[in-house]
Order: sequence, then C-alpha cells, then structure tokens
Amino acid sequence: MLWDLTLTPGEEKIIDVATPLHAHDAQPIPRDVAHQRATSIAYWRKIVDHIDIDIPAAHDLVDTARANVAYNLLGRDGPAIRGGARNYRRSWIRDGSLTSTMLLRFGLGDEVRDYIRWFAPYQFADGKIPCCVDSRGADPVNEHDSHGEFIYLVAEHARLTGDLSLAREVWPHVEKAAEYIDALRHQTSGEFKGLLPPSISHEGYSAKPMHSYWDDFFALRGLKDAAWLAEQLGNRDAAVRFATSRDEFARDFHASILRAIETHHIDYIPGAADLGDFDPTSTTIGIEPGGDLANLPHDAVIHEFERAWNESLARMEGRRAWKDYTPYELRQVGTFIHLEWRDRAQRLLNFFLDDRRPAGWKQWAEVAAQNYRSPTYLGDIPHLWVGSDFARSFIDMLAYERESDDALVLGAGVPASWLDDGVRVRGLRTIYGPLNFSARRDGKRIGVSISGVRVPRGGIVLQLPGVGERVVRKLPVTLELTR
Repeated sequence: MLWDLTLTPGEEKIIDVATPLHAHDAQPIPRDVAHQRATSIAYWRKIVDHIDIDIPAAHDLVDTARANVAYNLLGRDGPAIRGGARNYRRSWIRDGSLTSTMLLRFGLGDEVRDYIRWFAPYQFADGKIPCCVDSRGADPVNEHDSHGEFIYLVAEHARLTGDLSLAREVWPHVEKAAEYIDALRHQTSGEFKGLLPPSISHEGYSAKPMHSYWDDFFALRGLKDAAWLAEQLGNRDAAVRFATSRDEFARDFHASILRAIETHHIDYIPGAADLGDFDPTSTTIGIEPGGDLANLPHDAVIHEFERAWNESLARMEGRRAWKDYTPYELRQVGTFIHLEWRDRAQRLLNFFLDDRRPAGWKQWAEVAAQNYRSPTYLGDIPHLWVGSDFARSFIDMLAYERESDDALVLGAGVPASWLDDGVRVRGLRTIYGPLNFSARRDGKRIGVSISGVRVPRGGIVLQLPGVGERVVRKLPVTLELTR
C-alpha cells in the first residue's frame, strides 16, 4: 500500500484502513471507522484492566505491560499460548508457563485454565511433558525443563486464583510428571549425580546436549510444587514422597553448583555443569520463579550479577562493542529487584525500553540490534515471551513473594521519582490474595495504604526508597513513613 503525502511541520493526516482478517470474515467494511476503533479500544481496555495500576510518573511502563498482556492474548491459537505468530507458532510449555504467570497476575485465570486443560492430554504415557505442541501433536525431543514447568503452571494457577478444582482435575498429570522427574534424576551418576540428564532445552546447547542448570532449576520448582499440591489436595502419601524427592534433588543440585564452581575455577553459577559457562539470564530462573535465592551460594550470585551489570553498563555507555542482544535479558531486571538493586534495575529497564520497535508499539523483537535499521534476524515482533518477561519484572517492582521467609515484599523496585505523584495498585493478584497498595510522598513523609491481602507468616515487607524497611503484621493499615 502506498500513499503520497505532503505534510507541513506539525500537520497530521489520518488514513483509515479496514480489512477482513479471514476468508470467512463476511462483515462489511465499516463506514464509521472511528466508531469501530473506539469499540475495539474499549473491548481491550476491559480485558487488560482487570487490575488497576495508576503510576502517573510511569504511565508508559503501565501501558507497555497492558499492551503485552493484550499481545499475548492475541497471539494465542484457540487456548494455546504461543511465543509468537510466525517463528513461534508452536506452543512451548516454557513460554506458556511464565506467560501464564503474567496473565494470572492481571486476573486472567480463565485463559490459563483453558491452556492447562488443552496442554495436559499431550503428556506422554511415561509422564514426560512435551517441550512443545503444534498441529502435528506433541514434540518428542528431550527438553527436560518442560516437566517442572508444567507442574509449576498448575500450582501457580492454584496459588493465584485460590481455586484447587483445576489442580484436582489434572492431578494425575502432575503426579506422573513429578514421578518422571524423579526417574530422570536417578539416571545420572559420577560428577553429575542427581542432576537431570543432558538436554537441549537451553538453545545455547542445541549442538550438543548438556547438564543444564536451567533444567534443574525448573525440576526443583516442579518437585516443590508437586509436594505442595499433594498436600493441598489432601494426598498425604504423595506429599511425603515428593517432599523426599525434592529434598534429595535439592541436596544433589546445590552440591553440583559448588562442585562446578570449584572444577571450572569460576566465581559464578554456570549455565551448565559441564561447561562452566557464564549465563546470568539462565540463572535468573533459579531466583524467580525458582524461589531458590536463599539456598544458592551468596557470593557466586553476587559475582554473577555484578558482572552482568557491568557488562550491561558498558553496553549502555558505549564502552563495549555490540551488534545485537536478546531482550530475554529483561528477566535480569526482576533479579536485580530481588537483590535489592533498585537503581540498577531502573537504569537497566530504561535501556531495554529504548529498544522497543516500532517506536510507540510498546513491544520487543526477539533480537534487538544496535543499528535498528540494519538487516538482521529479528524473530517474532512482538515476541510474546519477551513481553511477558518485561511484565513480570514490572510487577516485581511493585510486589513479589519471597519464598525463603514467606513474605510479601512491596515497593522494592519503586524509584523515588514515582512517589511525587503516587503509586496506586488495586486488585493485583498475589498468592496471598488481591493486593491493594498505594504510596505517595508529601514533603518528608510517605503515606502508605495496604489492604486486600492476608498477611503471610513473614509479614508484608515495605521497601520504599528513603525510608528503610518496615514489616507490617496487621491489615488493613495506613502508615506515615518519615524519610
């Protein structure tokens, strides 16, 4: 399509284009395009506004999160959640599980329920969860992250909706997947004892399968969630069985990390036990959703993400030559928040925001190039899993659950500049119920209000800038914090 336009400075010209999306779409081309557009906008706002997030100083972030919720819904094929519409037309359970967490946070539980019901029957007879499913059926390739991801997905639906009926319905699939993980961990020996066998789930190991810690982080998450689900469903025998498997696997896995650090003479957690490779984007999974930060070697974690920060900073400041990168690195924003690196998280996020393309569409490609006009591989645009990585990190800035002490942490990623006009959240889904939270600065005081959720065992931990840390034990509460 081509339009020949001449515009004076500041002049605007609007061209309306309407086209059927499918051969069977017999609707007439609307004459009143403005009305049709307004109707579509109202429809999507109703969907993405299940929760209310109002941050005047960060409205672009809020809009980008909402846009990526909508993109992920648009990218589905029926109930199947996908990573994209072209390259990623298949449904990978790794994409689907973490994207589902984003949808659940935004109150979209029905879509996740439908996805779980659609995916579960593709499980193999031995309990193996396929890495992905397409029109031909389940893919038989061994990618050992998938089993833990499926169990995590079912548990996450139960935790964030408070509804156990779906978990009860698909429990046979969960149980078989957990038993499959348990069988896999008994297949390794020697220096890799207790780990999952080599796989190519990590794209960097597609040439040769490796003992990928990416797989092991998800396996540990899956065994923890299988034990939790069994207990919630009243299946005491299964709860004990999977808790034992969880503890044994955790012991072997954590011992392997220490052994790999010593063997490869490194000061960080590698991506694979075999290689000793530096891969912080993979390690983020152990922190969120893995919830394993408190059990990982502290110095190794700090060294790894200090190096990741310094490399990112060199790229941002032009001190490091680079051609392109994958915005999967957006996960590191959430990790920095969990490490209480508020300022670094904000600066890193701002760098990623500049690589949304096309400008104004609030989306990322799978690959972002320094010279964005150069011809290069881009993957899908929007890349839906990348979009969900952003949205989950953005939510972590406002609220996240800390598994180590069963606490809800609020405001850990909120910069001081947001507080001038205030931060307000209503209905954000957490495992402790829908959260209502607001904070606003008035002079040297910050007014805070919290309600809706139940107070977890570790309390509600406020980590707002300039006021230190405050633990709340009783709700609802309105506080005046002095800087």
